[in-house]
This record gives sequence, C-alpha cells and structure tokens, in this order.
Amino acid sequence: MAARLRRMNWLLFAAMLALIALGTMAIWSAGAARETYFHGMWKSHLAGAFAGLAIYFALALADYRQTLRIVAPPAYALSLVLLVIVLLAGDTVYGGKRWLWFFQPSEIAKLCTILFLALMLPRDEPALPAGDDEAQAPRSDFAKFAFAALAAGAPALLILVEPDLGTTLALVPSVVVMIVAAGVWRKGLFALLAIGAVAVSLVLGAIYEAEKPGQSEEVRAKILAHVPLKAHQIKRVKTFLFPESDATGAGYTLRQSMIAIGSGSVFGKGIGKGETNRLKYLPPSVSMNDFIFCVYAEETGYVGSLVLLGLFATIALSGAWIAWRARDPGGRVLALGVTTLLFAHAYINIAMDVGLLPITGLPLPFISSGRTFLLVSMAGLGLVQSVTIHNEEKR
Repeated sequence: MAARLRRMNWLLFAAMLALIALGTMAIWSAGAARETYFHGMWKSHLAGAFAGLAIYFALALADYRQTLRIVAPPAYALSLVLLVIVLLAGDTVYGGKRWLWFFQPSEIAKLCTILFLALMLPRDEPALPAGDDEAQAPRSDFAKFAFAALAAGAPALLILVEPDLGTTLALVPSVVVMIVAAGVWRKGLFALLAIGAVAVSLVLGAIYEAEKPGQSEEVRAKILAHVPLKAHQIKRVKTFLFPESDATGAGYTLRQSMIAIGSGSVFGKGIGKGETNRLKYLPPSVSMNDFIFCVYAEETGYVGSLVLLGLFATIALSGAWIAWRARDPGGRVLALGVTTLLFAHAYINIAMDVGLLPITGLPLPFISSGRTFLLVSMAGLGLVQSVTIHNEEKR
C-alpha cells in the first residue's frame, strides 16, 4: 500500500482538498446570512468530504481495470433503474423530479456512464493482420460509436425528462472526449458535432429573432412554436441574449451575481462580508449552489477568483497528464472522461454566473453545497488516481 500511495499524483489530491476547503468556507459564508436551516450546511459539506475521502482512497488503491470489469456494467444498469424510479416516485423540487429520498440519481448516473464507456469504448486488438479485410474497420468503428451513443443517450434522455438540461449538457463533452480518445469513428463524430453546432446556432438565432425588442406577439409565437425548448428554458436563453430585458424578473439573479462579482474588486470585501449575500439580494435557493461562485468572488475578489480558477486548472491539467501517461487505453479514456466532466461543470457554472452562458442550474465541483455531487466528484478523482497508481502494474 505504501508503494501505491507514493505513486499518487499528490498535486491533484492537494488541489481537490484546497477546493473543498474553499467550498466549505463559501458555504459557511452564504449560510450565515440565511435562516437557521442553512446555517449548518457547511457542516454537511464537510461531513460529505470526509465520507468522500474514504471512497476516494478505496477507489484509488483498487485496480481501476478490475473496477471497470466488475463494477461498471451493474453500476450502469442500476443507475438507469434509479433514473426511472426518480421519474415515477421522486421528490419534486423547483419544478423537477431530481431527488430520490436524500440523493440525486442523475449525478450518480453521469459517473456510471463514464465508467461503462471506459470499459466498452477502447479498441480491441485486431483479429486479422494489417491489410486483411480492412474494409470492415469503419463498420466496426461505427458500431462501437452507435453503441456508445445509445449507452450515453439512455441516461441523458432520462435526465432530460426530469427535466435537468444542465446535467445533460455537462455529460456531452465527456462522452465526446472519450470517443475521440478511443479513436472511434472520429470523422463521423466531427460531422455530427458540426451539425449540432449549426442546430444550436439556429435555435439561438430563432429565440433572438422572436424575443428582440419590438417584435410582434404574433410573429414571436410563430417562431417559438418551432423551438424545441420549454418555456422556462426559452426564458433563460432570452435572459442570456437580452440581460436587461427583465432585470427585476427572470434576469434578477444574473444581475445580482454580476454585481457581486464586480464589487469584489481586487482583494474582495472579506469572508462573510459580501453585501449581496448578506443583504439577501441573492435567493437562498441558489446562493450556496448554482451561484456560489459570485458569493466567493465578492468576498475574495479578483485574487481569490484566480486562486480558484488555478486550482481547477491544476485538476484539469493533472488529469490530462495522467491520461497522457496511461499505458492502458481504458485508463486513458476513463481519466479523460472524469476530468472533462469536472472541467465542464466548472466552466459552465462560472460562465453562467458571469453571463457568458445561459443559466442552466449546474453545481460548481467541490464548492457548491450538495453531498451527492461532492461524493461523485471525489469518487471520480479517486478513479483517476487509480490510473496513475496502477499504470506501471501488469494486468
């Protein structure tokens, strides 16, 4: 065990602990200005972190190849079952069925999907010598791509029905990076991505045209009838495109978030002294979750925000380094999948808070309050550590 611990990427581990510490501090600060229920949320976050450390080291010390072979298929199947159960009997919170008792199955499903794809995506050894029946390779690649698309699409569709568009969007970059890293049907994948980019541009353009100032209600209704988004999602995109159109309604939270971040200046106002949070301009439902970054940025300023971004960059670069050094294709795909998932969460959350992306309701890894996602994030990094620990060991 001592030899394995020495092979750990301690920089990755230290960055994770530092983020958890900053998250605990930010949650304490956000909760201090709220009712009694929110005062102790930082304790829950810290308790979840200690539980997460046990999971982290258990997964890091176990051989990830055995974890993929033994755990991935049943875990993936169970995650699908839980996603179905939450739709049938889950608790409705803020208009969506995302909670089953005390946890969110969608967060677990993301990691289980990554595990399953890391097992199934890497190329098998060629059964025929090079040059023999090479025409079969593209079909094999397409079949593997189609399987990966179905395997990722099933949980994504169930999560989308909850509805939880943000969680679905966060899973997409991970799946794309894993498919590219596995070398599966890359040309076709890039073509599909180009089609997707065009589709997104068309949707944004349609909403812009429908919601622009001075547009008649008749034309607006005709355009939006062809937009494949729900009313609240269209409203979020409208707020993103026209942030000043409803500053006291749909755009209120974003406006307060940007005010908080800007007022932090260079060094911030001090821990627990952020006025936007302390005076309750931010809704309590988001101040410790989706918009925790603006609470942190107001109190620590530009310098504190750079530290936070540097820690996320350390995790992203460490994960990429581990993937690059991995001798096993499955380990490479797994490390990139987990790292991309955490990076996507961090990027989307912060970009959302500063108005660079539409509001989607996505937590900031290790910072936002939420035990399920914290445990899943720590478990994912434990698996990444397993790749570097067992990289030199034979199968």
